[in-house]
Amino acid sequence: MTPDVLERFGDSLIQHGKVNDRAYVMKIGKKDYPAIVDHVTSLARANNYSKIFVKAQAFARTAFIESSFVEEARIPWLFRGKEDGFFLSKFLSAGRQKERQPDLASQVLRAAQQKAGMIGAPSLLPGAVCLIMGKKDVEAMAKLYRQVFASYPFPIHDPAYLARTMDENLVYYGIVADDKLIALASTENHFDGQNAEMTDFATLPEFRGHGLASYLLNQMERGLKNAGVKTAYTIARAYSFGMNITFAKHGYTYGGTLTNNTQIAGDLESMVVWYKQI
Repeated sequence: MTPDVLERFGDSLIQHGKVNDRAYVMKIGKKDYPAIVDHVTSLARANNYSKIFVKAQAFARTAFIESSFVEEARIPWLFRGKEDGFFLSKFLSAGRQKERQPDLASQVLRAAQQKAGMIGAPSLLPGAVCLIMGKKDVEAMAKLYRQVFASYPFPIHDPAYLARTMDENLVYYGIVADDKLIALASTENHFDGQNAEMTDFATLPEFRGHGLASYLLNQMERGLKNAGVKTAYTIARAYSFGMNITFAKHGYTYGGTLTNNTQIAGDLESMVVWYKQI
């Protein structure tokens, strides 16, 4: 299947395609508002997508809500530590709007919230090191992502894509043991808004259960704090006990659930928003 594409609408950025069966407004330029509301709605209907998903600043919330979007999640002070961020959605099919595994999603969230703030000092496996990845590492990175994810909302299986994102706004952290890359994650940095998304976590199956994601998250937070980032957040798989518990343990707050939002590991999944002022 052709990867979802990124398109500009003025100063705004939209990702859309059949992989996620959605149009995703990733960034809203002030001069494009409110015209972007009708634009992305027409785009989604023309391509018969079943969901429109929007990450919006506070100034852009009203027109989307008036156009039948619903607020699925909110992050206080997301932009520059002053302006709230909103995740707004419009469902264009009844099936897309219905949570497929409500009991499991509730069970995962409850388990995570019960362990809030319980993190100790993360440590590495003996002989392992945590490194910031460079372009020389993209082949090994893509190989790891292919081993962990059958599919993903962005083409992280492609070394060229990983190299390109390094030139843009992503920093990849990896854990290496015996010259083998065993775990990865990244920070998607938005320094103009002083926020960052903690994303792309992956650990080889045989190395799970050793707290590697927790160690990576700790190192990523340190790097962001030194860079002046004020708010970190993640969009975690709603059916994953491990990742949701990891973020809750690190003091992240639940911000909402995005229903049937992202195509990952071969199927559409709901996602949970967690945030933290760092």
